[in-house]
Amino acid sequence: MQGTINLQDKAQEALALMTAAGFDQAQVTAQHVLLDELNVNHNEPTLLRSTESHKLLLTGLVDGRVASTEMADLSAEGMRERMAALFDDAKSAPRDEANAVSSGQKASIVQGPQSGDRELMADKVAELLAFRAKHTPKMMVDEGDAKHTLRRWHTLTTGGSDLSGSVGCYSMGAFGTARDGTKSSSFNYTGGDANDLTGAAPDYFGIGQMLRDTERMIETTPAGGKFVGDVVLTPNAVESLLGWLQGQLSDMQLIGGSSLYRNSVGEAIASPLFSLRSRFNAPGVAAVSSDGFVTPDVTIVEQGRLVSLTPSLYGSRKTGLKHVPVAAGGWDIAAGTTPLAEMVGGVKRGALVGRLSMGAPAANGNFSGVIKNSFLIEGGELGTALSEVMIAGNMAQMLRDIVAVSREVIDGGSTRLPWIRISNLHFS
Repeated sequence: MQGTINLQDKAQEALALMTAAGFDQAQVTAQHVLLDELNVNHNEPTLLRSTESHKLLLTGLVDGRVASTEMADLSAEGMRERMAALFDDAKSAPRDEANAVSSGQKASIVQGPQSGDRELMADKVAELLAFRAKHTPKMMVDEGDAKHTLRRWHTLTTGGSDLSGSVGCYSMGAFGTARDGTKSSSFNYTGGDANDLTGAAPDYFGIGQMLRDTERMIETTPAGGKFVGDVVLTPNAVESLLGWLQGQLSDMQLIGGSSLYRNSVGEAIASPLFSLRSRFNAPGVAAVSSDGFVTPDVTIVEQGRLVSLTPSLYGSRKTGLKHVPVAAGGWDIAAGTTPLAEMVGGVKRGALVGRLSMGAPAANGNFSGVIKNSFLIEGGELGTALSEVMIAGNMAQMLRDIVAVSREVIDGGSTRLPWIRISNLHFS
């Protein structure tokens, strides 16, 4: 049975085979994922299932050349065949002295619920659907779920790193549209991860508010001409701003020389209201990096001042910048002191923005895009849902033009984010 596989033994076996295959350096991860999920389609629970999977993630270096792969066949013969092909791939890859695996990293992480409660998940789905039927009957939950995921892994490197973990979490999410006759809203979605699901289902990750908002989006109006105004970004929209900033601070932009902030550590890059810190013990997150490093807590921006870039080991060796390992998730934009209602009340003209659809901003941060799932704000009052409204501005300037951060936050596990009000956006 797959469930009886010892991950440490399998990782040790794989590392020995990598060494025997001729790799100079190697990193192997043996992983087991157990998933319990209850799915929703078209307002009805449809499928309760449990699945499990095992796989190996392999990275090998030969003379500074690197190749990676993953495989589900964990037999010795299957591993030898795949490693021989991986060795050939590495030998034909470009040579780069910055390639390396981690050394001397040690961690054993156990966090979150280690088993799922199917009855609890069924109750949460029932609560969510009952809320929809009572409070937002025009809303169609086209897809949704409640699930529990347990991810176990063991990572070893030829540099002596030994990292293992068992991280469990619950998740909930809902996606759909609202309809009234021939009219319908745009799609809307929210969801996240939590270690506990015993609270009211609609209160998690803003799901209940998302259902209410989507019903209000059946009828939409344009913004009414061009103007310069404020946006109040919801946590889902704040995530787009966060993603752009993180891209500026990590490998691709740093190595390519296009980062706006490579030489800005210690300088003010944002409003003093903005602080960004890690939370690597968040639900569903493990405090290890994909390249095999323990990830201590790190402050990225403190009251507008850039404290740290985040190059990986490869990025650090490539650029000469200090290596700052980070996990795949677990980020917290610090809450402010302004109530959300007061934040909206301070906007003379602008929009409450649920989602940004803008593609990739230009290298200097300039962008133009459509705001989705959004509402007009006039005279401090939240108005009608908006249709086909565009905003334009500059992502770096948006960080500097933050004028309020809400005291309310939504904790989605991988991110914990407030609402943020930003001035001087161009509407059309």
